[in-house]
Amino acid sequence: MKRDMKHIPFFCGMNTKNSHRLNSLTDALQATRQQLLEHPLYHNIQSIENLQTFVRHHVYAVWDFMTLLKALQIRLTCITLPWKPVGNADARYLINEIVTGEESDVDENGKRCSHYELYLRAMTQLGMDATAISQFVERATLDNYQTLAHEYELPTSVQAFVQYTFETALHAPTHVLAAVFTFGREDLIPDMFIQIVRRLSDNHPEKLSIFKYYLERHIEVDGDEHSILGKQMVAALCGGDDQKWTEATQASIQSLEMRKLLWNGIQAAL
Repeated sequence: MKRDMKHIPFFCGMNTKNSHRLNSLTDALQATRQQLLEHPLYHNIQSIENLQTFVRHHVYAVWDFMTLLKALQIRLTCITLPWKPVGNADARYLINEIVTGEESDVDENGKRCSHYELYLRAMTQLGMDATAISQFVERATLDNYQTLAHEYELPTSVQAFVQYTFETALHAPTHVLAAVFTFGREDLIPDMFIQIVRRLSDNHPEKLSIFKYYLERHIEVDGDEHSILGKQMVAALCGGDDQKWTEATQASIQSLEMRKLLWNGIQAAL
């Protein structure tokens, strides 16, 4: 299912100057990204029980990722009737490509499902009860998600992370939202973590085959295809506006700091 990215063109937003701006943005993130990739959390996931703790927290990030994605789709495409052309066609193409991959990818058997639904199946295979997250998602609205977070006694780090996601999705300028989506939520799984999961899977294939597939699929799609598409989208939305590039950079750093906060919370739980 892997696509040949050579057939995805660089759009008008990615001229030479914007390519340099994009490089400057990614350079500004390197220190914080490296802290995340070397986070001590990964060293402490050495058993099925450790992984269950990780998953119990992380599933909310898998879910609210879709809030960022759909917020971008709402802003960049027409989702009301009658249909009208909205915004830039390049941006529409980019976000619709990502939505297709996230909302209707394939599972390990080639059947269509979202990455969130695949994650729930991985939880069940791990021997975990996914009732709480399923009920939370079913009941959640823009008006009650914070109240629900307290009701379900979500860890404070999870609550802060989800609140940041929703605040960004609802109130941030579109170029900032795109930057947070692209640089704060994609390709942040280190090879070390994959190797730990693969080692655990070798000993417990009946518990980890789906989760291992999820991670490998995430790296293939999100860390490769969607990362490229996301960067093109940021470039198209920031264009030649230096202020937008500055805001996108600052928001990307903040989003990585929020991921670090979530990781710290899981580390404490371990």
